[in-house]
Amino acid sequence: MFNIGDIAVYPAHGVGVIEAIEEKDIGGAKHTFYVMRILENDMKIMVPQHNAENVGLRELMTEEEVDEVLSIMRKKDVKFTAQAWNRRYREYMDKIKTGAVKDLAVVLRDLYLLQNDKPLSFGEKKMLDSAKALLIKEISLVKGIEETVVKEEIEAIFKG
Repeated sequence: MFNIGDIAVYPAHGVGVIEAIEEKDIGGAKHTFYVMRILENDMKIMVPQHNAENVGLRELMTEEEVDEVLSIMRKKDVKFTAQAWNRRYREYMDKIKTGAVKDLAVVLRDLYLLQNDKPLSFGEKKMLDSAKALLIKEISLVKGIEETVVKEEIEAIFKG
């Protein structure tokens, strides 16, 4: 359960603030919605309260989870199986849709490492940029530091 003013994370859209909780009459039944404004682009979305968990709406990660995410990204001994980019894309998209921040870290790490071996497809590049932006925004909020500092920290992991 979220309250007005709470910060929450909506998978694939990012971090937002719950601006209202509204009841709507849909098909003769009353449904309660979280009205959420995504911080990155000011987009407003309505999330059915009864379905919030199923769509992956969650609280910001904890400081401990930030450490785990950074640890996941530092693991470079990842073995890739030979598969078509579109199959890999679908697998990564499924991970992102779970809303689990550790899955997002795995996607970011794998795409960063994969681009060292071969060029990423257009979709994979977009996914890498999106995963990076989502993690940067959330980590900066959790740690209370500028996004540019988090971006530099993440990029330093993959330069070394």
